[in-house]
Amino acid sequence: MAGLSPDGDPFVDPINPEPPRRSIEESTLIVGRTASLTLATDSLIVLESRTTQAIPFYNILWAELSGFEVTIRYAKPVSQNVVRVSTINYPIEKPGHTHAVSWVENLLERAYGESQRKKRIKILINPFGGKGKAQKWYLRDIEPIFAAARCEVEVEKTQYRGHAVEIAEHLDVDAFDVVAACSGDGLPHEILNGLGKKRDARRALEQIAVVQLPCGTGNAMSWNLNGTESPSLAALCIVKGIRTPLDLISITQGNQRTLSFLSQSIGIVAESDLATEHLRWLGSARFTYGILVRLLRKTVYPCDLAIKVEVATKAEVREHYRRALNDRSLPEQHRDSPDSEEHDGRQKEPSLPPLQFGTINDELPKDWTLLPYDNLGNLYSGNMAFMAPNTNFFPATLPHDGCMDLVTVDGNISRMAAIRTLFAVETGKFFDMPHVNYCKISGYRIIPKHQKDGYISIDGERMPFEPFQAEVHRGLGTVLSKSGHVYEAPGVVAKGRESA
Repeated sequence: MAGLSPDGDPFVDPINPEPPRRSIEESTLIVGRTASLTLATDSLIVLESRTTQAIPFYNILWAELSGFEVTIRYAKPVSQNVVRVSTINYPIEKPGHTHAVSWVENLLERAYGESQRKKRIKILINPFGGKGKAQKWYLRDIEPIFAAARCEVEVEKTQYRGHAVEIAEHLDVDAFDVVAACSGDGLPHEILNGLGKKRDARRALEQIAVVQLPCGTGNAMSWNLNGTESPSLAALCIVKGIRTPLDLISITQGNQRTLSFLSQSIGIVAESDLATEHLRWLGSARFTYGILVRLLRKTVYPCDLAIKVEVATKAEVREHYRRALNDRSLPEQHRDSPDSEEHDGRQKEPSLPPLQFGTINDELPKDWTLLPYDNLGNLYSGNMAFMAPNTNFFPATLPHDGCMDLVTVDGNISRMAAIRTLFAVETGKFFDMPHVNYCKISGYRIIPKHQKDGYISIDGERMPFEPFQAEVHRGLGTVLSKSGHVYEAPGVVAKGRESA
């Protein structure tokens, strides 16, 4: 957020401390007899006879001039994690009407920047999400913000597991800009896979931004894109969100192809998540409990592993991340270009991209190396940083760098080292621990062995305990984020120190 001028005056731009008088007059709207509204550096300054209020442009939801009255609706913080819609309105004198028209438009330009106004949003509510409170949270925390921002919404409740896949598959993608999942992470997974089933899947995944209104027990998508699991703050972030390409991963297992947006795991993380479903009442603490139990048992998960490495060492990963922070190229430059196809002389809408490395049923690519991994403690592949609050397993992940981040940890490390590793995730020291193997990859294959049954997790959903192969597609999906190019998580290079 921009700072104040050296003397602390919010009306003065610290970069250009002496703006022309005409510029000040254009940014100020005289309202009533004793008040004014001024477009300052990063806030709307409301100056009345006895009070002064600064409303950040980010919180401005809408402004309009109706006759000779200006009305401004904004998201007002009522606590650290809750905002509510508030309204101010003032009369405009007739001589100032023409100036007021242009002033309101300038305010909306400052408020929205490169974000789209009046988004058309298809909202899917999981009525069982958030211990059955998703519907209540939507009506109380989310709907008023979308209404104040003049968003067009259409709401539908999911009725059963997989219903969101069907809804997304048959969605008219030209009727909406956003599909919002009022749920945990399961519904975004279903929506993306439903869009992936459409005949024009690639166009659908690019055109429709998939977002999360956090109303579940797992809200990783919102933590990464919005930096919060507050429904009202997330709604504000979606109103102001910037369209951002997102890498998606194709998972092939048997004859099935599934899209993943968040993570894939086998070993201690998968088991700690999926084997503690009966402890959902503990919230995110069930995950920590599950890991501790298995760390103390020193459980191993033998397998054969093959990977296609793109960035091999932690030093190279850190430099890769630093370069991405400095990259300000247009979002659309971070998508793989589809191969054009023609059918009967007409351009054919591209479906999902072809698999560069084949499927799990094909021969292993020649430039991959298959290695036995008999003492695997955990294999975790991530496309986003946070997997839960304060669990930044993948601090070097980027939304559209064409890579998955792969973490492996041996299962035979000491119990004390394993426990230190767990707590290092919360303190931000996980990446630098010497026994944590971290690299960036474009594909991998894993074949479990010496076990008849176990746990494989794809975006938190249980998959059959069978071999599978993963391959990343750069910028195949679309989301809304605050920055447009990085996640809302501490990275391996501090933001603001990219050029260091």
